[in-house]
Amino acid sequence: MRFVWAVVAFVIAAAMIGAGIAQRTVFQGPSETSATVQTEGTTAYTLVDGSVLTSVPGAQTLRVEGDGAVFASYGRTADVKAWLADVPYTAVTVDGEGVVQTSAVQPTVTPVSTGRSPVDSDLWLDEYEQTGTLSTTLQLPSDMSVLIASDGTAPAPANVSVTWPIDNSTPLSGPLIVGGGVVLLIGLVLYGLGIRHVRRQRRPRRKGLPLPVTEPISTVDGESKGVVSESPARRGRGTRRALVAVPALGVSVALLAGCSADAWPQLAASESPSPTPTVVVPEGQFPPAVTEAQAQRIVSRVSQAVAQADASLDANAAAQRLSGPALAERQTNYRLRAAISDRPALPAIPAEPVQIVLPQTTGTWPRTLMTVVESTDTTTPTTTIMMMTQQTPWEEYKASYVGNLEASTNLPELAAAYVGATQVPPDSSFLVMAPEKVAAAYADIINNGQNSASYGLFDTANDLLLTAIQDNKTKRTDELNQTGAGTAQISFEASAGPASPIALATLDTGAIVAVNVYESDTAKPTNADAVIKLDNNPAVKALTGVDQSATGFTTTYSDQVFFYVPSQGSDDQIRLLGYRSSLLEAKVSP
Repeated sequence: MRFVWAVVAFVIAAAMIGAGIAQRTVFQGPSETSATVQTEGTTAYTLVDGSVLTSVPGAQTLRVEGDGAVFASYGRTADVKAWLADVPYTAVTVDGEGVVQTSAVQPTVTPVSTGRSPVDSDLWLDEYEQTGTLSTTLQLPSDMSVLIASDGTAPAPANVSVTWPIDNSTPLSGPLIVGGGVVLLIGLVLYGLGIRHVRRQRRPRRKGLPLPVTEPISTVDGESKGVVSESPARRGRGTRRALVAVPALGVSVALLAGCSADAWPQLAASESPSPTPTVVVPEGQFPPAVTEAQAQRIVSRVSQAVAQADASLDANAAAQRLSGPALAERQTNYRLRAAISDRPALPAIPAEPVQIVLPQTTGTWPRTLMTVVESTDTTTPTTTIMMMTQQTPWEEYKASYVGNLEASTNLPELAAAYVGATQVPPDSSFLVMAPEKVAAAYADIINNGQNSASYGLFDTANDLLLTAIQDNKTKRTDELNQTGAGTAQISFEASAGPASPIALATLDTGAIVAVNVYESDTAKPTNADAVIKLDNNPAVKALTGVDQSATGFTTTYSDQVFFYVPSQGSDDQIRLLGYRSSLLEAKVSP
């Protein structure tokens, strides 16, 4: 019976081990699948739609082959299509049956430019450049697409493929092989026990007779007589039986050595993600214009471009990343630095660390982005707040308002970067004051102080800019009285600047509002024979090109001011958050 069970064990072991090996060899499926796209190579751009990338679950390995420069980037599908709206391109999509197909798409708007390079566009979430062949692994959702090009002029690379991994793990092969080895070992033990039982039954059986008297055994020529000795062959049989199981065990170990982790069931419990605060995004709200990583890259590019423009005093270079009041102040600064050797440069725009990112939620253009960046310069620590705008898909983000936050400034509660904020219209009635009226109201406070109708709406007690403006008025008046006592007079006037306000909503339904205010002071002689000289004012002299005037001079400063404006019905006052004040222009009075 032991032999029967041993044979059964051998059969079961062979079946289990064979099944385990078959799962890892002949029955194991492919480890990946791929889709190859061969375009005609007639357009400068190829758009691989998100439906293609997500047609198979898992990470996507993109491979592009070309003869020269190979460029690939990815972004939101709507953004990429908007960037391509003025040029023909090849679209790679999937039909209703999941078959990859290509089609030519013609421009839908008037071409903005020809031969536009896709490199370093602010729309891309990331981009890659290689020569000849480009390969990268992505994990993109269905609402993102990949743009492929060479240099924006030459035809895009024609050979494109996307590869996805396939789960071909065999979690039962390991247990089957191990189990088969154990059953094989049991069968060998049973087989050995069966042989032992048979041999015992074949031995001669002696009857119980009286034993003869034992006598000494003599030896002749060193050989034993009358003694039955165990032959060497018989002594070795027990050892060979003990070693019968070794080859079988070795086979199982060898088979297990070739099994990887995917040959076993994954029983380890996955780590539970830590709870995160729930953020409720309003239904139908557009996604934020940029991601946090995009914003950090944009800030870095703005910082680098402005630093290069500052070093070369190149206003055209500065215009690549600045606009509005932020550009105007640097244009004046470059003129002054070119004429006055010791004229200091304006504070640099720091690149990192970016502390706050507040993008506008929108699907159209223009788009707005607010950032707060701390300076890493320990000698002049500053915190810079910026409002940046992207006017069209083909333009880059440009900083139009740049100011410094005071150390004691408390920003209102803002939405997370991945949620974004709505842009408040200039004429909004949901705030205690419409954004388009803030600059004029603040200018009226500068001009009239407590007599201004808007004085009670602003937190003037903690307003450092008002204090600085009043100190400057006193200083300028004292200087004029010392140099031209009785022969000259000075007047001051503030007004709303020409730049449009920018406002982004806060979580308490208020808004951060950036506005432009002009401060002008006019010095005129009061005596017909007197003149205003510029001996101690090289900046005005450099801007006007004269050193004295019988009609006087008008000097204008530009203030870029950031306010927190509460919502309608709130008891809070409009609060200054930060500002930047700089000389804008000077001219001879008429």
